[in-house]
Amino acid sequence: MSINNWKVDERPREKMSVSGAASLSDSELLAILINTGTKDKSAIDVAREVLAEAGNSLNRLSGLSIDKLCSIPGIGAAKASRLAAMFELAVRIQSEPYEPKAAIKTSEAVSRLFIPIMRNLQHEECWVIFLNRVNKIIAKEKISIGGMSHAVLDTRIVIKKAVDKLASAIIIVHNHPSGNPYPSEMDRKQTRILRDAAQLMDISLLDHVIIAGNRYYSFSDEGL
Repeated sequence: MSINNWKVDERPREKMSVSGAASLSDSELLAILINTGTKDKSAIDVAREVLAEAGNSLNRLSGLSIDKLCSIPGIGAAKASRLAAMFELAVRIQSEPYEPKAAIKTSEAVSRLFIPIMRNLQHEECWVIFLNRVNKIIAKEKISIGGMSHAVLDTRIVIKKAVDKLASAIIIVHNHPSGNPYPSEMDRKQTRILRDAAQLMDISLLDHVIIAGNRYYSFSDEGL
C-alpha cells in the first residue's frame, strides 16, 4: 500500500511534524529522504531494503558508495546522491568543534574531530591540522590519499602549507583501514623526518594521530 493511503498519523512526515524526528524509526527517517518507492514497494519498504544491505547498521550504511547504493532496487542516482549528502553532513556535524576556535590540547580532542571522518574509509588519507601559537586551529586540510595500506606524507608540501598559513604548530592525522591503530615502521620514519624538517622552520610537530575505526594511537601520548 502506498504511504499516501496510510492513516495520517502513521505517515513518516506527518508523524515527525507531530512528535519530532526522534520518534521515527531508522527506516522511517530514510523513507523521508528516499521520498518515493517503486511500483510494488513503498518508500519505507525500499528504506528497509537499504538498511538490510548494510546489516541494519547506519554506521555501515554511511560507508556505502553511491554505486553500491544505486545497485539497490528503488535507489537511483538522485536518491543515492541525496543519501550520500546526508551522511556527509552527519560526518561534518560530528567533526565540527563545539567551539570552533577552541585550542587543541589533547590527542582525544583530535580523535573527536577525525574519527567521524575516517572510521569508515577503505583507503588511507593523511590530514594536517595547522595551529597558531596558542594551539587554536587555523585550518585542517587533507594532503594525500593512498590505497589500502599507505598514504604518502610529503614533508615539503606540509611545511610549505604551514609556512603559507603562518602556523606555529602542526598535527598529522592519518587512518589505518585495517583497524590496527599501531604505527608501522614507515609511519615512524615519516614522522621523524617531518619533525626534524618542521623544527628547521621553527614549527612544532605536536602529534601524529592514527585513526583506526573508533580507536586511535597518539605518538605524543606514547612519548614518540
